[in-house]
Parts: sequence; structure tokens; C-alpha cells
Amino acid sequence: MKTMRFHQYGGPEELRYEDVQVPDPGSGQVRLRVAGAGFNPADNGIRSGNLRQAIPVTLPHVPGYDVSGVVDALGDGVENLAIGDAVVGFLPMVADGANAEFVLAPADALAAAPTSIPLADASALPSVALTAWQALFDDAGLSAGQRVLISGAGGAVGGYAVQLAKRAGAHVIATVSPRSRAGVLDDGADEVVDHTGTDVLGAVGEPVDILLNLAPISPDDFQAMVGLVRSGGVVVSTTAWMPAPADEERGVRAVDVFVRSDVSQLSEIVALVDAGELRVDVARRVSLRDLAALHVEAASGGLRGKVVVVPDAA
Repeated sequence: MKTMRFHQYGGPEELRYEDVQVPDPGSGQVRLRVAGAGFNPADNGIRSGNLRQAIPVTLPHVPGYDVSGVVDALGDGVENLAIGDAVVGFLPMVADGANAEFVLAPADALAAAPTSIPLADASALPSVALTAWQALFDDAGLSAGQRVLISGAGGAVGGYAVQLAKRAGAHVIATVSPRSRAGVLDDGADEVVDHTGTDVLGAVGEPVDILLNLAPISPDDFQAMVGLVRSGGVVVSTTAWMPAPADEERGVRAVDVFVRSDVSQLSEIVALVDAGELRVDVARRVSLRDLAALHVEAASGGLRGKVVVVPDAA
């Protein structure tokens, strides 16, 4: 099978388009014929070695931990899936991923894929939608009627966070750059603040119950935004390199999000997609053989929107 993998940490040029043997599933695993692999910024960090402490992969390594595809073979003990099932999943980040024609996946990491969108595009869903879900409901305890400020709402996680928070009955304030304004309004944001030309602190008129930060802001700016959170509120952040600041004097707690695979939650998310209550945005698809160019684009900061990588035969 064709795959794209790197044999040592380094720049995008380390990615090699290679032929490798089709893997056989072990106990509790299935083999998927890959339809799509969602690209994530962490793919760059894994390849470069910047995340080697948090995500220690074995070299050579195939990136791509968000997958959609069709079950092609079953390992021993797999009873909840059948050959031909269309599925979606968040793969273990330390294992070989979905930038290949076939990938092995734990059966218990897979949910039935949405039927209302192309199967390849479903790979844009798992880890980013789970991050938004877990940040809002598991970590922040979001409930109807609360005010939520989502900093950096223009990205993939932000899009799901805005939609999920709005659906839960929250008043949603989103900070974005001008190019993302229309998208977050379509996602349901009640207020949109242009963080490139507006003082966010002055633009948020009333305290918020939840601050969800998804942006690489400075520690000083982050700390200042905590002042927008009401006493007893919560600050949640996905920026693992910069811990979320709390305000203990006012009872404002802080939580750092570390997304985990959760098939029950992913199945609920899929159901929302098929019910038309959650939109999956895919900016474009790129061929597997062009993955290195995609990594270059992402490393330069020029990547816009969610990109799905598809095998060349797909």
C-alpha cells in the first residue's frame, strides 16, 4: 500500500511517499480502507519532534490521527463491527496513523460515520469536535443561559465550539479575525469581536461564565481576559504550552483541555451532524502524495480552513 511517513524528526521534507506492506489487524483491532485523514496542527508538531515528549512515536511513523474509512478486515475478538462498515475515529496519537491507504484502528475507538456528508469529509470531525465538546461540557460544565467567550473561534475547534455552545442555549461571544467573521456568524455566534482591530476587554460588555481560549495569545493577554470571567466562573484552554490562568480570590477555576477518544461522545456528535444540527466544514481535499506540501503550508502559517487528506486512489 502507499503511505506517507517520516523516518526521523525534522521538516516537511522528511515525509516520504512509500510502499509498505498492508498491515494485519491484531486482537481488538480492525483494518480500515482509508477514505480521509483530517489534518491537524499537531501533525506538524509530531513530525518536527516538538511534541516528542507528549506524543512519543516510534520511527518510522505514519501521521494522521483523525480517520474515516471502511472496515476492511477484523481482528480477533471484534464483535461490534463488520466488514464494510463506514466508520470514523480518533486514533491513538502514538500509533501509525491514517496518511496511508490502510490503517489499523482499535475497534473501540470507532463510531459509525455520518451518512449525510461524504465519508472522506467525516475525517474532519473526530479530535476537533471532541475537543470542543469536552472543553464546553466536561471541563466547563456549560448549561443553558450562560455567557461564553470563545477566543480564537475562527479555527476548526472554534467552529464546533460555537455551534455546540449555541445549541446548548448559551450566549456566544466569539473573537476572530475579519476573514472568519462570516463563518462564526453562520455557526451561531451572538456577538463577534475582531481581535485584530478591537480591544477585546472593552468590547465584552458584561461578565462571562466561561472563557474558552483556542488562540496562541500571550500570557499577559490571557491573564487580562480572565478579568472578564464572573466570580465563580471557569477558564478553559487548549493551548497546552501555556497553562490556563485562574483567579482563586474570585473563585475562577482554570482547566487545560487534553482531548481524549470517547466513542459515546463521538456518536452523539455524528448524530447531530446527520440531524443537520452540526455543520462539518472542509475547506479542501489534498492528495496523499501532496502531504509534504500541506505540512509546509501549515508550518508557514498560511493554512486556512480544515483540510482532509485522501489516498490517491480514492
